[in-house]
Amino acid sequence: MNNASISLLIVRLSVGILMLFHGVGKIRYGISGIEEMLAGKGIPEFIAYGVYLGEIVAPLMIILGFRTRLAALMLLINMLVIIFIAHPNDILAITGHGTWKLELAGFYLAGSLVLLISGGGKYGLSHKKKWD
Repeated sequence: MNNASISLLIVRLSVGILMLFHGVGKIRYGISGIEEMLAGKGIPEFIAYGVYLGEIVAPLMIILGFRTRLAALMLLINMLVIIFIAHPNDILAITGHGTWKLELAGFYLAGSLVLLISGGGKYGLSHKKKWD
């Protein structure tokens, strides 16, 4: 009995829905903090708008199973930018409670990597296409 597609559906929904909450927060409260952080590092502020791809567009595509591998690649890039640009000093950091400081980012990174490698499974809109 192989339940790989059901498992991938659960991963898609978990990663997609949880990341979408972050994107909704960016819509509601804006990205000025991200723009300021990038400007402080000498990175053009317009790069901050990529957060909408990684936290709104990609999660919606992942949830629907539409071009899941492409969406997972967008999310993976988003997470790498978050980790290496916004939190480079936290990569090996442990909190006072003994947990990895970037465990949530690590979850999204791992989930997007799984979906990039495997695709979204047969319970998605484009499951027979190249990018899924």
